[in-house]
Formats: sequence, structure tokens, C-alpha cells
Amino acid sequence: MVTLLSAAPPMSARARLTARARRLDLSQLTPNWYAVVMGTAIVANGAAALPVRWPGLLGFAEVAWALGLAALLLLGTARAVHLARHREAAREHLLENPATAVFYGCPPMALLSVGLGTLTVGSRVLGTGPAVAIDLVLWTAGTLYALAVAVGIPYLMITRHKVSPLGANPTWLLPVVAPLVASAAGPALVPHLPAGGAREALLYGCATLFGIGLLATLALLPVVLTGLVHSKLSALALTPTLFLVLGPLGQSTTAVHQLADAAGPVLPRLAPVALPLAELYGVAVLGVAMLWLLLALAANLRARRAGMGFGMTWWAFTFPVGTCVTGAAALARHTGFAGFTGLAVGLFALLLAGWALAAGGTAAALAGGRLLAR
Repeated sequence: MVTLLSAAPPMSARARLTARARRLDLSQLTPNWYAVVMGTAIVANGAAALPVRWPGLLGFAEVAWALGLAALLLLGTARAVHLARHREAAREHLLENPATAVFYGCPPMALLSVGLGTLTVGSRVLGTGPAVAIDLVLWTAGTLYALAVAVGIPYLMITRHKVSPLGANPTWLLPVVAPLVASAAGPALVPHLPAGGAREALLYGCATLFGIGLLATLALLPVVLTGLVHSKLSALALTPTLFLVLGPLGQSTTAVHQLADAAGPVLPRLAPVALPLAELYGVAVLGVAMLWLLLALAANLRARRAGMGFGMTWWAFTFPVGTCVTGAAALARHTGFAGFTGLAVGLFALLLAGWALAAGGTAAALAGGRLLAR
């Protein structure tokens, strides 16, 4: 017996991958995994938005967009299997567990981010026509999903979930930020629609989405800050979620500038006030975002020294910072001020560092069986 066992051939690489795949437990595939798509797509969108044009930057953006699109397709397939085979787990994640339910804000933002990247980055690969068609489908699906989440998750928190405002944390912002992402992504489609009512309808719709997301965030943010001051974060692993506060700040800054750009040819009577308003709003809100960024960085360095290990919350290092990249880039484009250009480039470097940490940690944890393991 010993001889036979010692003579057995080593397991091939394909066999090891197959065995590892069989150990994956898709019942644990919660919607927070869409943060992988969001964090990768925002790297592409941020690179495309930068007010500088370094050699190879657009090629790098295309690679990041392709990775984001591939991640969306792979994760969408896995989630379909999850919903088909693990309905009770999916039901529990949404209806019974408020800690996972708030992450239903991630899927619509993933759809919207990849859609925008397809139009602004992927059009060089796919062609303008197919890129517009894909973005239109993803923006429509993502926007409807975002509105459903922005209404549905607060409804569950009010009527079903057992939550306390004193225990609020930044993940509570995820469902209401999704409409802001839709408002920032939609204006890029305006020039590709037939002239006339369709363009106006989309622009007014994006402005409405901006109002929904902004006012909902303003209502919820004081609750989140009260919870943080009163109860602190319940675990070191949640410390990266402090970066989520940057999301509505950077995304709303991006959105007002995108709306101002689109308003010029479509709503000329609003154009004279849209751009100055966008600049004033952006400067004020991005200033608050930079203040919070320093706080979040300090808190995460402290948590790291205290022993914080890798968790999927590390993806909070990516998308929120990316929205500040696009917001600072929009300010640089509209004002011509070199300080905003430098800020956008510095934030993009921070985004790349955050993506590398999150992606590397995720790959290592999956390979080591610490994520989605049976």
C-alpha cells in the first residue's frame, strides 16, 4: 500500500484547479463581491478622465476596462448560479441580514461603471456603435437596479431589519449612492441619442437621479457619523469602509460637471449657470472629501498596526477614491487650474495602490481557501 501511494503521480495543475473549484461554496457569494468589478472599472474610468495624456495611459485604461468587463461577466454568472441553487441563502442575505443587504448597492454601481468604461474606453476596441449599445443596456439596467435598491433597502431597514442608528456604519451609504453613479454615467450617452426629446429626457433624468442620491446621502450621512462616534466600528476589518464616505462626495462632484458639459448643446438656457455652479460645488465638496480622506487613511494605518488583516472590505480603498479622481479631473478640465491636475494625478496613484492591495489580497485569499471555501 505504501509503495502504491508513493508511486502515485502528482496532481496536475488542471486537476488542482478543478479540485479547488469544487471547494468553492457559492452560497457565500454575497453582493459585496461586485466591489471587485467597481474597483477595477473605476481604474479604467479614472485613467480615461485624467487631464494628462501620458504614453500608454489609454492602453492601460483599456486593459483595466477589459478586466472589469470580464469580472462582471464572471461574477454575474456565479451570482446566477447562487440565486438558482442557494435561494435560502440569498433570501437570508437580503431579508434577514442587514449587514449584507446594504451591499445590494454594489451590483448596480458595477453595471454602471463598466457601461461607462465601455463607452469612454472600450469604444476604441469595440467601435462606437457597439460601445454605445452596450452602455445603453448597462446604464438602463443599472439605473433601474439603483432605484430599486435606493427604495428597497431603506424600506427593509425601516420595516424588517433589526438595526439601530447608533450602530450605523459607512456601508449604509451604499444603497443611496447608486443613483449618484447613474447620474454621473448617463450624460456620456446624451450626444449619442437622437436630437430632440430623447436627449432632454435623459439629461433631466440624470439631474433627477443626482437629486435623489444627493438628498438621500445628506439625510443618511449624519446618522452614519453619529453611529461612528457613538459605537465606533464593531471590528478592525470594517475600518476600510471609512473610505465609503468619499463615494457620494466624489461622485456628486463628477456628476455636476458631467451634467454641465451635457447641458451646453441640449439645454442652452441652463448652460450659463451650470458650469459655475459645478465649479463652486466641486471645490467645496472635494475639499470635504480630502479632509475625510486624511481621516480614513489615519484610521486605517492605526488599524493595520493593530493587526488588521485582509478582508473584502479592502475594496473600499478603490471605488470611492476613484470617484474623487474623476471629480478632481473634471475640476481640472473646467478650471484649467494646475492644482486640480496634480490632485487628480496624486489620487490616481493612491487608487492604483489601493487596487493592487485589494486585488492581490483577494487572489491570495481565494488561492489559499480563505474565501468562498467549503
